[in-house]
Amino acid sequence: MKKLILILCVLQMNLSAAQNIYLHCGQLIDTEKGVVLTKKTVIVSGEKIKAIKNGFVVPENPKDVLVDLKSKTVMPGLIDMHVHMENEYNPARYMDQFTANEADVAFKSVNYAEITLLAGFTTVRDLGGTGVNIALRNAINNNTIVGPRIFTAGKAIATTGGHADPTNGRNKLLMGDPGPEQGVINSPDEARKAVRQRYKNGADNIKITATGGVLSVAKNGQNPQFTIEEVKAICATAKDYGMIIAAHAHGDEGMQRAVIGGVTTIEHGTKMSTKTMDLMKQYGTYFVPTITAGKAVAENAKIEGFYPEIIVPKALEIGPKIQSTFAKAYKRGVPIAFGTDAGVFPHGLNAKEFGYMVEVGMPEMEAIQSATITNAKVLGLADQLGQIKTDYIADIVATDSNPIDDISAMERIDFVMKAGKIYKK
Repeated sequence: MKKLILILCVLQMNLSAAQNIYLHCGQLIDTEKGVVLTKKTVIVSGEKIKAIKNGFVVPENPKDVLVDLKSKTVMPGLIDMHVHMENEYNPARYMDQFTANEADVAFKSVNYAEITLLAGFTTVRDLGGTGVNIALRNAINNNTIVGPRIFTAGKAIATTGGHADPTNGRNKLLMGDPGPEQGVINSPDEARKAVRQRYKNGADNIKITATGGVLSVAKNGQNPQFTIEEVKAICATAKDYGMIIAAHAHGDEGMQRAVIGGVTTIEHGTKMSTKTMDLMKQYGTYFVPTITAGKAVAENAKIEGFYPEIIVPKALEIGPKIQSTFAKAYKRGVPIAFGTDAGVFPHGLNAKEFGYMVEVGMPEMEAIQSATITNAKVLGLADQLGQIKTDYIADIVATDSNPIDDISAMERIDFVMKAGKIYKK
């Protein structure tokens, strides 16, 4: 009897494991070929795509699940290469760093993570926080909470007084002298130590602030803030540890140092010259525009009291220029990776970036490819993500209409599957 019960239990486990999900897709975007296919059935088994069939195939196993997406346009899960999952900017943001505990940050980040996933972004690259972002990634990976797949930089790396120096704007009693452990460096040796500390802390990638920034409590928003030797030390060390490197940069000189030094991506790129664009093409450096963030900071700067006074002129000068820089870079052939800087504006609105890209000349299909197949390649996951393809991870989303005809459809994701599990339907 015990043996029979054991056999029945094993059979039941096998039946459960064998359960497939059949997605009847009215339209399906092939991001590899850049075409829209019609009447396809995507069969998902576990976390992977098992098969893609022509027509609407009916499951034979009664335990299999059928999902009707015949009226939808289906595509791979979206990837945002620049988010900040720990926070959202608001007038209280600068005081929060003195009043909020890590637990407060963590509880908010849980909400932001779920909002991001339900907006169709199944994978994100987090480019800087306090370190809570590492714990957030782990909690999502352990299925403790719901959110996108996160690749995080932990705490960004700056120079003293630079954009990511956590003590900018504080009085002398609170300012101190942060070093590599806190993500502040002033030599190639300290640069190497900071990268290794990020690795020790559990970061997946590295972010440096190659120039001044808009939202830091510091005067200059565009000056170069690393020597070329420091950048090279960071990049060489990061690559030893299998990490890609993002460089926040608004000013042109800092961008050039970052590109020559070996970074993987340039973030924002506001005052990028044609010389820098050509350097990026030469070195294979990707441009992550974050147009949505630029527009958001420019609008918020017009609201009295939203930002500290030192930030307002930077936001009004730099914010409005990102979209036009993107247009020039795209036309010049700079490789584009989709990224938004969500957190500078409310999480979940990431897909607005598609409209801003299309508005100045990028075709709808290329915009979608930048957030799928291109970003998967940048992350080193081109054989796992970014396509609806046999044996790929089943990250699949759907819109109510065809975004090739109306890019605003990307803001209306109404089906979300991540790693074979349905989160929104």
